[in-house]
Amino acid sequence: MFTAKDVMALRERTGCGMMDCKKALVETDGDMDKAVEFLREKGLAAAAKKASRIAAEGIVESYIHMGGKIGVLVEVNCETDFVAKTDQFHAFVKDVAMQIAAANPTYVSSEEVPEDVIEHERSILRAQALNEGKPEKIVERMVDGRIKKFFSENCLLDQPFVKDGDKTVQQYLNEQIATIGEKISIRRFVRYQMGEGLEKRQDDFVAEVMGQMKK
Repeated sequence: MFTAKDVMALRERTGCGMMDCKKALVETDGDMDKAVEFLREKGLAAAAKKASRIAAEGIVESYIHMGGKIGVLVEVNCETDFVAKTDQFHAFVKDVAMQIAAANPTYVSSEEVPEDVIEHERSILRAQALNEGKPEKIVERMVDGRIKKFFSENCLLDQPFVKDGDKTVQQYLNEQIATIGEKISIRRFVRYQMGEGLEKRQDDFVAEVMGQMKK
């Protein structure tokens, strides 16, 4: 059994609509954690259904970290100008910009990583595994696992969401698609870090930005 307060609590955790939250609790016999997973899975389904739609509206968001140490520009697309003007969409795009500032991804998704980059990384990881004395029959499985870690560190959508490490940025995006009801895509971004490439002491900007996001 569950109460109206449980429905509200689930809505606050997931951002999903009241009816969706109620249905999730019904389907999971009132188990809050299972209900969250149910809604995340539903988000994946909603995102898949909208994947073929055209998202040509949206906004370019900027985020400048305190003191001008890091700057980010990100383009996020949606289907309609109406959604592009909503507070929820703007809040999502702002979160994405801050994620980029904090986690410093190189690519939007794993599909963007050039094949030669993946193969180069695989060769390094394969050599490392062999040097560790691992049997060749399990080396490939180890390399596959480490490639996934490479994606989670370097691809925005595969990264743990800084505000909630229990979900990836892709899962957060899927939740927004489910609640907003339109296709949303993170198209491109650029990140600048003051002094990057210069021979000078660098502060731990990433930790600083992450600290700001969690306040």
